[in-house]
Amino acid sequence: MTKRILPVILLAATLIFSSTIRAQEKSDELAIKNLIQTAYVDGLQNLGDLEKTRVGFHPDFVLLGLRDGQLTRLPIADWIASTEKRKASGQKPPLTTCKFLQVDITGDAAMVKLELHREGQRIFTDYLSLYKFPDGWKIVGKIYYRH
Repeated sequence: MTKRILPVILLAATLIFSSTIRAQEKSDELAIKNLIQTAYVDGLQNLGDLEKTRVGFHPDFVLLGLRDGQLTRLPIADWIASTEKRKASGQKPPLTTCKFLQVDITGDAAMVKLELHREGQRIFTDYLSLYKFPDGWKIVGKIYYRH
């Protein structure tokens, strides 16, 4: 009797553990998507609430770009300052929307591939790197391709 019960208990424990892990991954994926939408798309791209941008990006974030074969760097403080100037000048860019192509989470690290669209045109494919800190997910880096 005991030999039959032990495998059933082990199987039940494995199923419970697996469903708990999947639920956490789904919760993390939703948190990451919400963070990217509010801090990055709404904040930086659409000149929205930059306080949410400050919360969503790690202070050591850097945007890496490739221009004329040379690597460029833009720290988040400089990007926010540039966005603040655009807002202050009254600029109203066309609405930017986001399409999530891939969210890959391993423990406290994540990579998100997304497309940004403006006026029906794909303008960028972005690769965002994130880490989960005690206060939540933060965007720590970005590379991109301009279409």
